[in-house]
Amino acid sequence: MAQTAAPPPADSAPVTTDRPVTTRSLRGFTGRGYDKGRPLLAQAAWFAALHLLFVKWWFPARWRPALLRAFGARVGRRVLIRHGVRVHWPWKLEIGDDVWIGEGAWILNLEPVTIGSDCCVSQSALLCTGSHRRRSATFEFDNGPIRLEPGSWVAARAVVLRGVTVGRGGVVGAGAVAHRDLAPGAVLTTSTTSGGAA
Repeated sequence: MAQTAAPPPADSAPVTTDRPVTTRSLRGFTGRGYDKGRPLLAQAAWFAALHLLFVKWWFPARWRPALLRAFGARVGRRVLIRHGVRVHWPWKLEIGDDVWIGEGAWILNLEPVTIGSDCCVSQSALLCTGSHRRRSATFEFDNGPIRLEPGSWVAARAVVLRGVTVGRGGVVGAGAVAHRDLAPGAVLTTSTTSGGAA
């Protein structure tokens, strides 16, 4: 008896094959358009402080905002940053007042990240300002800033991609990926049929 391939799940996106394929040559990558914002010595000093102090469970939470400020971040009052949080470049980070950042969150801020007051970035969430031009043969950068408006929430293991603004009071639900702006008060979940809580 002949066997037929199982149909794709109903909720999967179709894969298009009728587009031209870009021949990739990563050896030619130039990195143009990306400014790290500080000289190599400052970058090395931050990486040492990040890995030797900032991410450690024993490093007091009340000292983390101060350490970020020492490296050029703008950090408001009563900011709680748990252990395991990674910040790529503190000088490209602005945090308002009364912000919570949960364990293991990663702020990959090749470009500026602004986190408004009363925001919550939950455990293992990723704010990723970096990307690449998929049609570029040398895979050049296509980075963009991220902005979380006051009162917004990026839930556990959620991802906010480059160029996205999460509107005031908006929610990127657990495990969801925000690849375009989220309107104020909107809730993005991993389910296309649910409008429920994150």
